[in-house]
Amino acid sequence: MPWWLARLLHTLSRWPLRLLHAIGAFVGWLAYLGSPSYRRRLDANAALAGVRQADRRAAVAEAGKLTLELPRLWLRPPNEAIADPVHWQGAEHVEAALGLGRGIVLLTPHMGSFEIAAQAYAQRFGARQPITVLYRPARQAWLRELEETARARPALATAPATLAGVRQMMRALKRGETLGLLPDQVPPEGMGVWVPFFGQPAYTMTLGARLALQTGATPLLIWGERLPRGAGYVVHVTPLAEPMPQAGAAGDLSAAAAAMNRNMERMILAKPSQYLWGYHRYKQPRQPEAGA
Repeated sequence: MPWWLARLLHTLSRWPLRLLHAIGAFVGWLAYLGSPSYRRRLDANAALAGVRQADRRAAVAEAGKLTLELPRLWLRPPNEAIADPVHWQGAEHVEAALGLGRGIVLLTPHMGSFEIAAQAYAQRFGARQPITVLYRPARQAWLRELEETARARPALATAPATLAGVRQMMRALKRGETLGLLPDQVPPEGMGVWVPFFGQPAYTMTLGARLALQTGATPLLIWGERLPRGAGYVVHVTPLAEPMPQAGAAGDLSAAAAAMNRNMERMILAKPSQYLWGYHRYKQPRQPEAGA
């Protein structure tokens, strides 16, 4: 990483969340106004879901807040608690799942602060049951290194979206641990199926459904709501509104992935202003990355 960028990120990590979110909202609008392709994609994706203009405008600012809050979440010392208030709604669902002892699969879309959701789980429940989070490695070497080091914390491990990463997650789940993944993330070729998402075919990962169905782990929906004026976060946890089909053939995995997308849609439409509508959800999958 260039020295000046490292210094900038460490400086930003010490700024108050309210200031970072204010700057982030401005940066979000700069990106929206400065990139026609990003603007078209955000507007088209939001229009597919029937999102009203006020929520679209709010989502532009929230995307920028997501970027500016990352140094504060990533670069604090590993054993230091989350610096900002974190409230929970639905923590009893995690408690109930922990009591079953079969592992948990936490599912969150690109919504709110998905970084805070994993860190908050590790901070509150990690001593009882650690979590491994799936992520897609960045193409830039310096950013990939930052992701790997900054995301790994006590009771929080990371697994890349490769064959090696999938095996790592399977081992964690067999130990009765917790997994976290983004089911609306476009997986590599061969790791998903084409099913509707807000009425348009989207290449959708089947990993979450396979892991839950094959191991009996409890799937839960989770997301971190970003509160106004830098007041902190609320972590929301709910069971699936629509259970996944209980089977394992290829057609059943398609049905499970479609059900997963419908669960994501319900969650997103409950707070559309915090979804990352600019995410390239309907793109073609890339070739799978090798992994030992």
